Amino acid sequence: MTTPTADAAGDAPTAPSRPSRRGTADIPFRFPDRGLAQALAAERSEPDWLRAERLAAFAAYDALPVEANRLYTPYVDLRPADLMTVRPYVRTAASPAAPAPAPEGTSGIIELREDGVTALALSAEAAAAGVVLETFATALERDPDGLRADLEGGRTLPLDDKLAQLARGFWSHGVRLVVPGGVQLEQPFLVRWAVGNPGRALVSRTMVRLGEDASASLVEELVASGPCIDCAEGEPVPQSFFGGTLEVNLERAASLAVASIQDLPPEVIAFQHRHATLGPSASLHWALAQLGGRLVRSRVDNRLEGDGSSVEQVEIVFGSDEQVFDLTSFTRHIGRDTTGNLLSKGALKDAARSYMKGLIVIDKTAVGTDSFLGEFGMNLSKKARAVAIPSLEIDQPDCRRAAHSSSVGPIDQGQLFYLESRGIDPDDARKLIVLGFLEPVVARVPLAEAQERLRALLDDKWAAGAAPAAAGAA
Repeated sequence: MTTPTADAAGDAPTAPSRPSRRGTADIPFRFPDRGLAQALAAERSEPDWLRAERLAAFAAYDALPVEANRLYTPYVDLRPADLMTVRPYVRTAASPAAPAPAPEGTSGIIELREDGVTALALSAEAAAAGVVLETFATALERDPDGLRADLEGGRTLPLDDKLAQLARGFWSHGVRLVVPGGVQLEQPFLVRWAVGNPGRALVSRTMVRLGEDASASLVEELVASGPCIDCAEGEPVPQSFFGGTLEVNLERAASLAVASIQDLPPEVIAFQHRHATLGPSASLHWALAQLGGRLVRSRVDNRLEGDGSSVEQVEIVFGSDEQVFDLTSFTRHIGRDTTGNLLSKGALKDAARSYMKGLIVIDKTAVGTDSFLGEFGMNLSKKARAVAIPSLEIDQPDCRRAAHSSSVGPIDQGQLFYLESRGIDPDDARKLIVLGFLEPVVARVPLAEAQERLRALLDDKWAAGAAPAAAGAA
């Protein structure tokens, strides 16, 4: 007699369970919790005030929505991120294993590779001027009161942003740059973050403070920590997470120029926050380039508190494949006679998407404000999608200017016709138009080597899209 099988007995095999569907704004990871905040504090034997700071940030993170502005809620999509199994770094290095001089042409360098520090040095000029460039771990030992004044209360990050509170509460790596009053440095500082180890999460903070009448420039690079990793056929490379901030405080008449080049590996999910507070007559220049990553969410906050302060901000995106770039800019004019000039540009190939969202707020105290916000997208394929949402909120009508502008569309056919009529090949003409569209950021990079590297990255990204098109035509 044959024993009946499970199927014959009517016990059909259980169908494999489907993964639960996520909403567009569902957080794609689980690691930030009270236990991790306590573990980070215990790892460094942090003082009570810093432990309380972490726990307060966790409480805010746990309570806040991903997007607090209802106008922007429809344009949040975190579904490309799959980070449920990533493991955050808890123990990180405080200094490099061996000292090395700062590269020629810089005022100093700090390079952080995953959980380590591979380079940290100041030029002789910067060191003699009393400049401080250090990790948070070193600052906690050398200048605990100064670090407490910088961190406590979360004043240098938006308190209404869930992901900013993530950085405030769960950082494991931190960089601190202090330029004393009156120090004028012509050569830039270089801050390089090398990340992308599959299955790992690095949460970091960078703080920059310039004293009265100080002047400096900074180049930030976000790069891969190692070569590309291949998995078995059909197996995806696990994603990694990088959360980073750049928190700037400029005292009276201080001047800072920041250039950031983001060229992270395609499996990296990146959440970035930049927050600046400007004192009287202070000036800040942002030049931000977004090229890499699978999903990038970037927010910039500018607070022009001092009379006569000014900010110039240019951010570009060059997207391909299925990359998603979510860019938000908030600029608040508080002091009198402040100036803001903000520009976002995105060029998108394949099925890439970008959301450019900006808000200028002019407070009642901000008499004589001059502020402009422009957002422009260039779609290079039928599947690419760019969205531009510039907004103004004006409580003080006595302004020199309060304006915004936006447009999204394909390459201008008139420009193409003009270049082709001068004998330029159609593909070369398209390249000239696109790279010229993105040039405003390239021209503002203060380090010649980094500027050339950015141009090369843009060329390479254009060529990567042109090669398959040429092969298909053949």
